[in-house]
Amino acid sequence: MTTLDLGQGNGAGNGTNQTYVTDTTTQDFARDVIDESAKQPVLVDFWAPWCGPCKTLGPVIEKVVNEAGGSVRLAKLNIDDHPAIAGQMGIQSIPAVIAFVDGKPVDGFMGAVPESQVRAFIDKVAGPAGPSEADQMVAAGEAMLEAGDAAGAGRHFAAALSTAPQSVPAILGIAKVHLANGDAAMAKEALAAVPDDKADDAAVAAVRAQLHLAEQSASLGNTAELRQKVADNPGDLQARFDLALALNAEADREAAADHLLDIIAADRSWQDEKARKQLLEFFEAWGPTDDATMSGRRRLSSLLFA
Repeated sequence: MTTLDLGQGNGAGNGTNQTYVTDTTTQDFARDVIDESAKQPVLVDFWAPWCGPCKTLGPVIEKVVNEAGGSVRLAKLNIDDHPAIAGQMGIQSIPAVIAFVDGKPVDGFMGAVPESQVRAFIDKVAGPAGPSEADQMVAAGEAMLEAGDAAGAGRHFAAALSTAPQSVPAILGIAKVHLANGDAAMAKEALAAVPDDKADDAAVAAVRAQLHLAEQSASLGNTAELRQKVADNPGDLQARFDLALALNAEADREAAADHLLDIIAADRSWQDEKARKQLLEFFEAWGPTDDATMSGRRRLSSLLFA
């Protein structure tokens, strides 16, 4: 936390063009904060360009406010350029964040607190935020993708990304649309946009597994030919393995799992437990609540622990 010094020189603003964040001034404070707080809580971020902790807190609070989807707004006030309001409110150190509701200050905090505390503060003054516009677009896209409308889903995911460029669900949605269209290369390119700190999320891993399966399936033969090979020689485990991949590509998950389970039952250690490992990748790609995942896990447990 930095001690406030109203005598510091003029500095450039730390403005943002984000939807729910604005730079305010002494002249506009009544409009931007007092009047606006009659509609929803308004947080006022008192900051200055020379303040190191302000530079730490600023991007965090802007991110959280924008993700709140309009349940709260943020007005940033550079106290170097506009010292009067800070002086009137008796603010002695910055960064300082004060929440206004119905034109009155109701709560606040000082210092560069972590993102979790900023979220808790916003939940306290505004209540937990509902789904953002981007989240609603993603939900609509997922529903369209489930219904087989990849083009419509793609439009919704793209709209979500235009609102929230770092939205991981929207990025994954775009990747899934490309997979639905049979374009593994474009799906891989879409996945590359996932932020590094989200790369290990379960949802990201699931789409990455779907991509890997699509790439595997691209080199397989005709499904009917693979079925015939297995029928002619049930002991051909490689043909059965390839058939499982092909069936999964056709969304016949139960049958795909069945063939891998048949391999495990016949020779659990085949090619360094390749069938078991592939089955686990299926489960990851399908998701933990998918019917084929749940039934497959039960059958796998029966085989392994019988």
